[in-house]
Amino acid sequence: MDTDEILLDAEERMEKAVSIFHEQLQGLRTGRANPGLVDSIRVNYYGSPTPLKQLAQISVPEPQQIVIRPFDAGVVTDIVKAIQASDAGLAPNPDGRLIRLNIPPLSTERRRELATRVKKFAEESRVSIRNVRRDANKHADQAEKDKVMSEDERDAAKDQIQELTKKFEGKVNDMAAAKEKDIMDE
Repeated sequence: MDTDEILLDAEERMEKAVSIFHEQLQGLRTGRANPGLVDSIRVNYYGSPTPLKQLAQISVPEPQQIVIRPFDAGVVTDIVKAIQASDAGLAPNPDGRLIRLNIPPLSTERRRELATRVKKFAEESRVSIRNVRRDANKHADQAEKDKVMSEDERDAAKDQIQELTKKFEGKVNDMAAAKEKDIMDE
């Protein structure tokens, strides 16, 4: 692997770690309704676990309410069961062909708990990014050992890898701070 390949691979993997962190943050319930709270809940649809967003239209008609309109009316009870079984902490209200989810305001204790989860997810993401850095540095060392790059090129590559690491850890820190502020300011 040459320097460009190592850097490209590291950047893609770090971007994926940030993307996963973003999805985790969307799944956390703040005091406002957000389709991200439920769209990845898996529903048992004809024996196959299927993401809710593939089975229904999810909308937010009011700041404290999510409305789910299944494409197939026969799946309403399965969606209700899946939401109740999830750890979203939401109580679905079936209303004919649609399901309403009222989002209660968060208690102070629940806000602190969510802020702690944000910190935990952020740390997991930073660890993942650092693991990518470690792997990229190993590839650079191996490339130097295999005479694909010089010692100076390896050192330059490691510096670039460190810059990527700082950039992506900064993104994670910014996203975590924004989410914590969102949770605590409700």
